[in-house]
Amino acid sequence: MLRRSLHTIVRGALMTGAVGILLAAVLPLQLAAQDRMPMRIAVEGAFPPFNYLDANNKLQGFDIDIANALCEVGKFECQFIIEKWDDIIPDLVADKYDAIISSMSMSLERRQKVAFTEKYYNSPSVFIARKDSSISDVSPAALSDKILGVTSSTAQESYANHLYPDMKKTVFRSSPELYKGLADGSVDIILEDKLAIYDWIANTKAGSCCEFKGPDLVDITYFGEGAGIALRLDDKERLTRLNEALKSIKADGTYDMINAKYFPFSIQ
Repeated sequence: MLRRSLHTIVRGALMTGAVGILLAAVLPLQLAAQDRMPMRIAVEGAFPPFNYLDANNKLQGFDIDIANALCEVGKFECQFIIEKWDDIIPDLVADKYDAIISSMSMSLERRQKVAFTEKYYNSPSVFIARKDSSISDVSPAALSDKILGVTSSTAQESYANHLYPDMKKTVFRSSPELYKGLADGSVDIILEDKLAIYDWIANTKAGSCCEFKGPDLVDITYFGEGAGIALRLDDKERLTRLNEALKSIKADGTYDMINAKYFPFSIQ
């Protein structure tokens, strides 16, 4: 009877010790998870090489790698949500997600609706036409009889509508559709973010048809001061944490490693 009691006591003590060890191991993980701020991130998923779905339907691209790095350093618990570009700002304001990390230029118009972090990359816009095109001058007068392609709800569309009001325009739903329209002759010339279309021109068979035309376009009114992460106007805590995380990944070399993965030159 005594042996059984002692055995039971010892066994209970061992079990209690084991549970204590397990709790000691699990508790920091639980606390760490609690310390991480939830953040739902919207991306378009149709803007390579910045954000796109690969053959396995998994999000890839520069924006995605930057977002993951910021989530790690900034201690965010992140979830990605694919959203149509036309709806991406209205749905952020409606609290369907917390941030947009999708190569969004920080235009003056957008700053009226959302808050932005510091820029995480910068890229001019540019006109692109087929190599066999006679277009050399991209002024409004010279392009008045041409058909211009732009992507819906972009800074490029706004720029074209205001500075090239007399041109016929075809508005495409996504960048891949825009590029296809240029390659197959549906439009004479397109206006696009230079870094976004760089990979298509430099590294794809379809893109070898085409080339940049005219100078780089840098206009703060329409294109802002680079691409930033969009947040709701009152989301001050996430804004501060994201800016701190962005500074951190630039200082420790993480940003440069991601940059080099996609571009042979700095895009800061």
